[in-house]
Formats: sequence, C-alpha cells, structure tokens
Amino acid sequence: MAETLRPDIQIKVHSRRGLGVIHPVEVESSPTPLLRGTTAGNQSQTPSPYREIKHFKKWLPWLIPSFVIADTVLFIITMYVNDCPKNSVSCVATFLKRLSFQPFKENPLLGPSSSTLEKMGALDVERVVDGHQGWRLITCIWLHGGLLHLLANMLSLLVIGIRLEQEFGFIRIGLLYVISGFGGSLLSALFLQSNISVGASGAVFGLLGAMLSELITNWTIYANKVLLLNENVLFLLLDDEPECFSDSDYVVQLAALVTLVIIIVINLAVGILPHVDNFAHLGGFSSGFLLGFVFLMRPQFGWVSQRYTTPSVYSRSGTKPKYKTYQRVLWIVSLIVVVAGLIAGLVSLLRGVDLNDHCSWCHYMSCVPTSRWSCNTDPVTCVSEQTGNQFTLTCSNSNKNSTYLLTDPNSSQLRSLCSQLCR
Repeated sequence: MAETLRPDIQIKVHSRRGLGVIHPVEVESSPTPLLRGTTAGNQSQTPSPYREIKHFKKWLPWLIPSFVIADTVLFIITMYVNDCPKNSVSCVATFLKRLSFQPFKENPLLGPSSSTLEKMGALDVERVVDGHQGWRLITCIWLHGGLLHLLANMLSLLVIGIRLEQEFGFIRIGLLYVISGFGGSLLSALFLQSNISVGASGAVFGLLGAMLSELITNWTIYANKVLLLNENVLFLLLDDEPECFSDSDYVVQLAALVTLVIIIVINLAVGILPHVDNFAHLGGFSSGFLLGFVFLMRPQFGWVSQRYTTPSVYSRSGTKPKYKTYQRVLWIVSLIVVVAGLIAGLVSLLRGVDLNDHCSWCHYMSCVPTSRWSCNTDPVTCVSEQTGNQFTLTCSNSNKNSTYLLTDPNSSQLRSLCSQLCR
C-alpha cells in the first residue's frame, strides 16, 4: 500500500546575488498530499506545493522582444521607402535592390537618407514647433539611422530590458521605456535644433538608469539572511536591522553598484563622439533614473513575510511597514521632479526655447571637438549649376565643389550628392 504523508509547511526563496532579485514562493493553501511508493508499476507524482508570491512574481517577457521586432520591421519599411537605387546615384549593397543603403559618405551607419527619416517621423524641431507635429517626439524613438545603429540599440535593449521585464512586468517596464524615450527626445530637441534625430537609445538609457535607481531603492532587500524560524518554516529573512548586514553582503551590493555605474559612465562617454546624440542619452537616463524610484519600488521582505506566515512568527517583533521611509521619500521626490521636468521641457520647446542660449558650454556634453573630428552639425546645402548634362555642386558652408555628369537627375539624387560632398 502507498503511504500518505503530510508535507512540511515551508516557504522557499530563490535568491540571486548582485543585480538579481529575491523571489519568494508561497505554499498553496490546500497542497496536494505527497505520495511515496509506486502503484501499478508507475512512480507516483509529487506535485509542488509552492506558488510564487505576487509581490515577487517572475514574469514571462514578451513586450521587450515585441519592441525589437517592431523596430526591425520599421527599419525595413524605412529602407523600402528610401529606395536608394531610384533616389541616389550610387548605393551600398546593391544586391538588396530597393532595400540597399545610402553611400558611406552620406550615411556611414548603413541606412537611409535623412530626408527619408524625416518623412518617416524623425525628430525635427522646426516641424515640432512651427508645424505642431509633437508626435515626432515619440515616433523618432522607433526609427534608426542605419543597420549598425539598429543592431547596437536592439542588442542593448534585449540585454537590459528582458531582465527588467522578468522582474517587474510589462506594464511598468513599457511605461518606463516610452516615457524615458520621450524625455530623451525632449532634451535633445532643446539643445540640438538644427539636425534631425532618431533612435531608441534614449529609451534604452532610461532602462539603464532605472536599473541603478532600482538597486538603490531596494538596497535593504538585497542584503539577505537565511534563518530557521521553526522546524517547519525555512525562510529567507531580509531583516530591517543594520546589524543583520554582514561584510560580504555590503561587498556584493557595492560591487554590483560600482559595476553598473562604470557601464553607465562608459556608455555616456561614447556620446561625446560626433554624430551621436548624447543629449537623448542624458535625457533618457535622467528620466529612467527618476522613474525607477516610482515604478520599481519593492515592498520590504519583512512585510511580505507577515502576510504569508502564521501570526505567531512575528508577534514579538510587531508589524512591519510595507515600504521603508527612504523609499517613500524617494518615490514622492522623484515623481514630482520627473513630472515637473517633462512639463517644463515641453512648454519650453513649444515656445521655441534654445537651451544653448542659456548654457554656453552644454554642447560639449554631446560632442567634444578634437584634431581628429569636428563637431559641426550645421545642415548642408549646395548651390547647383547646370551646363547640359553637367551639374556643378558647391557647398554653401565650405565652398567645396564638384562636377557630375548626370542625365535628368531628380531632387533626391542632388541632395544625396550634396550630402556626400559636404560631409
């Protein structure tokens, strides 16, 4: 005969150090009895009596992969609209036919022309302010300047975003991504008003900033201790008292914090190179950092444990608060700052404010000129002179000129040649 045993009442916790998150699981209210032995030649099944506590639920990530698919599809559509063979004299990767790329001199990222990006919804301050096309502050997040640009951003998005969506769910991470992207577009528009801007890097930097603030606001949760409360309960207790933190706990957490800060600094440092919109990075990072305190705050483990253990376990220690005081303060301050900042930035942009007029050195945060490159981002224009089939183009900003033999060129081809000549 099979012997029926009552399972031990347990609360089991999965824990990962570093940037990981604690995942407790709760015993089912009516666990299925565990059977020992075999019947009819088959081994008995041993169902798990555990289910995840909702406050630390592990989510199945689908939104971030959907964003990657959407960005990739939009890039293909953009290249189809670009139609390089028709609108340019020369193209890269002509075997792709209509999807081939603009010449390297015009777009070194292997992508479309700037006029195509503008047509698809790139951020153009003049159109936003004078043309009342504020939607470009959002649409530019989903466009990319080239294949290399797309690959870099999507790889970063997968590495950072999937981990966050697993821990916090698609609603919070989706909102964080879009709002951070909007914040990056806003700061970019307030400083870089002569060029168009595209890319998801502002939103990706927002996720990176949120990772940092999440580590800060949930700091005490990650310093954990394993305690045996009684013979039936094995519990991972995240104690509120400072003396429960060991030296190794602090070392692990500080190492995770320092590593994340180094990654952020390196990525922001890359933004000082020309043709990289570091203002979008800074705006997205700042927005995401503040939103992390708002969206990614976790309840204290002591409070969670009270809800899933017998009252006698914590009768001596008293009721634990759901959030610590510093978490609540960071939540309130961050929410006020991010809302006020976004509103003030949007109002300033729509009034035509150029922040470079109020900060003479801020442009160095996006590009630092050296002997190897220039930070001149003025739009290029050319003067065209035609003699038969000969077209002579002269750059308006440098007086550099060149003559081309063309047969009935269209305006897109001339703009492409001008861009190649003057860059």
